[in-house]
Amino acid sequence: MGDMVMIWRVMVLYTIGLLVSLHESVPGTRFSRYLQLSIAAFGVKLGKVLAIFPIMYLSGGTCVMFIITGGGTMKLFYQLLCGDCPSKHPLTTTEWFLVFITMAILLSLFCTNLHSVSLVSFLGAIMAVGYCTILWIVFVAKGKVDGAVVYDSSESGHVRSIFNALGIIAVAFRGHNIVLEIQGTMPSTPNRSSSKFMLKGMVASYLIIALCFFPLATVGYWAFGNKIPINGGVLTAISTTVNYHLSTPLLGIIYMQIIISCVTAFQIYSMVFYDNLERLYTTRAKHECPKLIRMGIRIFFGGLTFLVSVAFPFLPNLALIIGGISLHLTFGYPCLMWIAIKRPPMKSAKWWLNLALGCLGTALSVLVVVGAVWNLVCRGLDANFFHPR
Repeated sequence: MGDMVMIWRVMVLYTIGLLVSLHESVPGTRFSRYLQLSIAAFGVKLGKVLAIFPIMYLSGGTCVMFIITGGGTMKLFYQLLCGDCPSKHPLTTTEWFLVFITMAILLSLFCTNLHSVSLVSFLGAIMAVGYCTILWIVFVAKGKVDGAVVYDSSESGHVRSIFNALGIIAVAFRGHNIVLEIQGTMPSTPNRSSSKFMLKGMVASYLIIALCFFPLATVGYWAFGNKIPINGGVLTAISTTVNYHLSTPLLGIIYMQIIISCVTAFQIYSMVFYDNLERLYTTRAKHECPKLIRMGIRIFFGGLTFLVSVAFPFLPNLALIIGGISLHLTFGYPCLMWIAIKRPPMKSAKWWLNLALGCLGTALSVLVVVGAVWNLVCRGLDANFFHPR
């Protein structure tokens, strides 16, 4: 499994390096949007068909999961601080989702573009590093949960575990759909291309992601095994497991860090949706998007994602499917776009390498989705439509 994770990381860095190199592949042009690059590679019609839905789907689905996670954590945080306070009408989970999305929309009104999100993003990154580090240190200190099983001895269980691991890694290392937008905020001159700085930044960021999530996943699985609840995950486990009762201040810090991380990450992934709608308005209206329209776009997106989070509160359990469907954005399209734009000699080493990786990425997308559906059939799904818990 460790070798598979390492190969996966290398593929992620390779394909993201292709996107960074394609950002300024045409002299005088900067492809600062994934959609622009797709159109340049595959043509207007095919480029839009291949890119618009998965980009918007991935951004929207990720934001919905932030609402569910952040709103649910707000509820846990309130119960932690005010669990013993008399209250005749405590907020429901749906109302906590509404509180979260209200905070996210209000913050988005001050974040008009990716330039203005930089400090917010930095704060979210610090919070993510903080709670990941605290959690895996706590797991090591507390030890294994009694009766936890960390393996499935059946052959089908091993296969399902491999597919699940691929899907989880795909979700954890998502971000290809916003790489070009981030690079577009960086200055670039003929003498100092943005590609070198962007590559260094991406290697550093993915290294931090790996150092945070890999120990958390490994130690968490060792500590809880099959005792991690299907709904709620690690947060519910540490809140309910007897020998993992943490002190109120420490648990409160973890909850606050997760809430802040979700609110700030929401700004980054929602910016893709805002930007596409604003560019559509600007193209049709032939003038700059006014503040009122920008506000309306943010409120519309917030309301839409809130509605989806209430209708499908079990969406985090479908994270593997979400990661699998969008996997070709990470592994398939970058390789094929590189071939279409760079036009290397046919049947050369680079041509074969990128063609093979492009086909492999598309095939992996299908396999991960099949594995995720297979896992749901075996484990079951508590589809509590319109009833967040």
